Order: sequence, then structure tokens, then C-alpha cells
Amino acid sequence: MVSQALTRPLMLLIRALQWASAVIVMGITSYFISKGPRGQHIIYQEVIAVLSVVFFLPAFISPFMPKVLGRPVFLIDVIFSYLWLTAFIFAAQDYNQHNCYFRAPPFMGCSRKRANEAFIFLAFIFTFFGMLMELFSIWSYRRENANPVAEKHGAHHPAPAAPHDGPATAVP
Repeated sequence: MVSQALTRPLMLLIRALQWASAVIVMGITSYFISKGPRGQHIIYQEVIAVLSVVFFLPAFISPFMPKVLGRPVFLIDVIFSYLWLTAFIFAAQDYNQHNCYFRAPPFMGCSRKRANEAFIFLAFIFTFFGMLMELFSIWSYRRENANPVAEKHGAHHPAPAAPHDGPATAVP
């Protein structure tokens, strides 16, 4: 069985990539906003990126405190995975269905827009993987900290009876 100690480095790596992707999206999208006309999709992407940078911070501590932070971080991952997926769909519609050069912000090179789209996808996928790892962390924490008597004997083998103070044999 894989223990919590073995999964912590992987969880921290996923969390670092998740957070870094959100920061990069925030930077590129902020650049788009500063350069000119912007659409609703760009504002949506910026809001999700900024909120993610803040709400993803507890995820860096959750591998060390799964009992306290596991469930809230899992819930944040579930919510933000859908938000990032929506942001990716918006970016894909904006930059892949039509000529991206004329899409918001107009007259800006497609390479930056596609880079933003790629990092939006990475933020989504790392949030999704973080959600799965958080669920695994909660499960493994419970498994490792379960009652050893109940785990040892299970449902098929009841725990041994407590010793009695009386005689071992019945008196006729």
C-alpha cells in the first residue's frame, strides 16, 4: 500500500504546477486587459485566475494536515475544476473557431492567446489531478489512522472477548 509519506511530494508538485499555471494565466490575461478592448471571456479568465491564486494556497498545507484541510481543499478543487474547464472552453472558442488575431483583444498575436489557452488547460488538468490526489490523501489518512483492533479483526473475525475473572471451566 502507498502511504501518505510517499504521496506528499507528488501532491506538492501537482499543487505547485497548479498554482504556477494560475499565476501565469493571471499575468497573460492582465496583459490582455491592459492592452485594449476586452471581452467577457477575458474578464472571466482573470477573475478565475485571481481567485485560484488565493484559494489554492491551503492546498500546499493539506498534504500535512489531511484531517483538517482535506475536505475543504477537495471541495475547492471540485469547484475550480469546473470553473477552469469553462475558462478553457471559452478560450478554445475564442482562439480556435475564428481567426484569433481579430478576437479580444484584437490585433494581438495569436501566440500569446494560444499560450494563455494552454496554461488555462494546465490549470484545469492540475486542479483535476489535485482533486484526485486530495481524495486519495483523505482515504489513505483514514486507512492509516483507523482503529487497529477493528482493522486487524475486521467484520469476519470478531475481536477476542475480554478476559473473565471467573473460573475457566464450569462447576457441575
